[in-house]
Amino acid sequence: MLAAASRLLQLVIEGQRMTDQQLVKPLPISGFPEWVPEVRLVEQHWIDAIRRKFEQYGFCSIETPSVESLEVLMAKGETSQEVYTLRRLQADADDDSDARLGLHFDLTVPFARYVAGHLNDLVFPFKRYQIQRVWRGERPQEGRFREFTQCDIDVINPERVPLQFDAELPRIVHEILTELELPAWSLYLNNRKILQGFYEGLGIADPIEAIRIADKMDKIGADGVGQLLSTRLGLSDEQVNACLDLARINGGDSSIVAAIGRLGVKSDLLSEGLDELAFVLDSLSDLPEGSVRADMSIARGLDYYTGTVYEAKFLDWPSYGSICAGGRYENLAGSFTKRSLPGVGISIGLTRIFAKLLAEGLLSTGPSCPTEVLVVLPSEERRSDATTTAAELRGRGLNVELYHQPDKVGKQIRYASRKGIPYVWFPPFDDGKPHEVKDLDSGEQIVADPATWHRD
Repeated sequence: MLAAASRLLQLVIEGQRMTDQQLVKPLPISGFPEWVPEVRLVEQHWIDAIRRKFEQYGFCSIETPSVESLEVLMAKGETSQEVYTLRRLQADADDDSDARLGLHFDLTVPFARYVAGHLNDLVFPFKRYQIQRVWRGERPQEGRFREFTQCDIDVINPERVPLQFDAELPRIVHEILTELELPAWSLYLNNRKILQGFYEGLGIADPIEAIRIADKMDKIGADGVGQLLSTRLGLSDEQVNACLDLARINGGDSSIVAAIGRLGVKSDLLSEGLDELAFVLDSLSDLPEGSVRADMSIARGLDYYTGTVYEAKFLDWPSYGSICAGGRYENLAGSFTKRSLPGVGISIGLTRIFAKLLAEGLLSTGPSCPTEVLVVLPSEERRSDATTTAAELRGRGLNVELYHQPDKVGKQIRYASRKGIPYVWFPPFDDGKPHEVKDLDSGEQIVADPATWHRD
């Protein structure tokens, strides 16, 4: 009796401890998205489609570490405030080996470091793709995340990169976004030489700063850009109006070259940029109307862009951030090697696109797992036969799950139905009986041979 009372008291005390213990809310950190299985499966299919298209055009895969030295990450200087640094929770006070490490905030800077470090191992022009997560310490909001997946392609080559690649990259992006059946979008092109040459032709003393200001067009509008050009750079009304006139020019073919010429501004750099833009537009003239357009308001504010620049946006959500971006650069790896390594690249913002479609209810999901066939477990005595059947089906390339315990058949079928598994396989329940397979969609159940059966 005393033992029973003591045990009861112990259970009460343990229950009180569990009540007093504070549970941690199982919420993800803001800006670090995570998906349920059926959504993650769609994301994986997207990644596979993007990878296939990159490889169809001869791009090879590389993967750089998630962590780089801060010296590398800040070599270009534009986003140093966004870098997440690393520190071990139980680090030795005398060990500062992790003090200069950070998570990469994009894939371009690690790629530049990679190329510089493997110059003698690579075949040029080097065409690479990377599909990896990156991290940025910025305030989370719609379309902006602290952790997200980028899909980058770049072509890099010593001394010179042929202009044909400036046209090839948007063609690849067009094919990918079309295959993914995204809502209406357009890819906008410009050339930094046009902007810089035009501003120089106007007599603007700091054309690079003018480009940075022009890049704010979609955020503060023409009036806001005009005011900054006037107050920050001291431009005259005539210069400001010319800059805004240029920004308003857009079109789907090389005829916009003539429209820019009618503004009356001349410079050698401007002419070079117009020739390059005309080449890219003419090379893409076979694509559907409106999918690729030249837009003189596109600037891309990062200083390392020197020629063609790209920016893709959803047409139905104009205030939403760009879904693809990139451009040509003359020497991105210049911080890591004395050898000149120009290149051109573009990045697909996979997480930004994916999250928007999910939020708008436009993402069609299917099963929550990749399993094609569930093999029923008739009994413990039949486990060996069921295991052999599952192995045989897998050996023929099918994704097969063996049910984990000999529950009632109805429960095993419900399990398959809830996970979206299309077929349930019944190995023989008794000696001499045949195998059968059930199509859960049609309800049809037939005799089948695991050595020859294939799903419709």
